[in-house]
Amino acid sequence: MTDSCPPRNPKAKAKAYDRYDAVSYTPYPRNIPLARRHVAQLAVDWGHPGVAGDLALLASELCTNALLHGCLRDRLFRVETSLTGRALRVAVTDPRGERLPSTRTADPGDQFGRGLLLVRTYADRWAVEKLTVGKTVWVELDISRSRDA
Repeated sequence: MTDSCPPRNPKAKAKAYDRYDAVSYTPYPRNIPLARRHVAQLAVDWGHPGVAGDLALLASELCTNALLHGCLRDRLFRVETSLTGRALRVAVTDPRGERLPSTRTADPGDQFGRGLLLVRTYADRWAVEKLTVGKTVWVELDISRSRDA
């Protein structure tokens, strides 16, 4: 279930990863904590336990958004985690490219609507990439945080 090499897109630029992992999940709520724990464990295994909690929170938010707004029945969403010399990155890809994330103001009583605020607060960088089919939302945490922790 885990890939050991980057995605197979011949048009994609070659990326220099020190570490890479990818897992595809079915679009069910029970898979969000599985993805969160997996990403946190990768951060620890790759030598950056100081950011494991933040990375897990970000992965959880991206997976929740994919599940609520980007998934289609019987279509998987994919969580890619990578480590470069500069950052840990989590990217979540879902099949609904026409539904791009946008921040909004949540009222105090609202149950939803704060996920991207958390992403903006915790991530050093984040963005959305439109794909031919679907989209990828990614976040990065600088590994200098891990050294400082």
